[in-house]
Amino acid sequence: MHDRLHLARVIRRATADCPPVEVPRRLCEALSRGLPVDAVTMSLLTDTPSRQLLCASNEMARVLEEVQFTVMEGPCIEAASTGEPVHATDLPAAAGRWPLFVAALHERCPDVAAVHAFPLWFGDYVLGSVDFACRAPGGMPADAVEQAAEAAEAAALALLPTQRMLLEDDDYPSWEPSDVVRAHWSDTHQAVSVVAARKRTSVATALALMRARAFATGRTLAEVTADILGS
Repeated sequence: MHDRLHLARVIRRATADCPPVEVPRRLCEALSRGLPVDAVTMSLLTDTPSRQLLCASNEMARVLEEVQFTVMEGPCIEAASTGEPVHATDLPAAAGRWPLFVAALHERCPDVAAVHAFPLWFGDYVLGSVDFACRAPGGMPADAVEQAAEAAEAAALALLPTQRMLLEDDDYPSWEPSDVVRAHWSDTHQAVSVVAARKRTSVATALALMRARAFATGRTLAEVTADILGS
């Protein structure tokens, strides 16, 4: 219990009196330092076409985020849609549950052995999720999982005062990694509108077509987006 409270306290201190644009980066740093994990990624509206990346702690986190963003399945999407934690402690065994996610992640980042995902609750509704990736087989030990759950609650509380800016800002925030954030925040939404207009179809269908193209060519959704906006 002491460790759980300590990590939650660290998160509160790290984000206290912090400019809104700095909050996601500080959260990622605090979670990465405070838990026995190898990558942390956090997003809003995770299980919707309006998904917005908040932070990715390193390259492993970026790949984990890109794969789930592209194939629209995986632990963080399930955590956001169900409101329950998801513990994928044996990724090969999870292939039946998320076949596209497991195959793509194994190809791009085979070092990931386990992923723990927690919903970000904002009052009575889930506004996103946070992922913790581990190289160690089995993922985090039980006590660390409890710490992570408490940390996810503290992270959601830290984000709550900034939610209006997070969801309504017309421009993507200056968060890092800026190229990935830009792709998730605005570029993909612009590309979806372009495809919808060209194909005379709905936004949802346009996004599905882009995801299918990305998966069929072994590319990320961000790369497909760049092609569309550059054409």
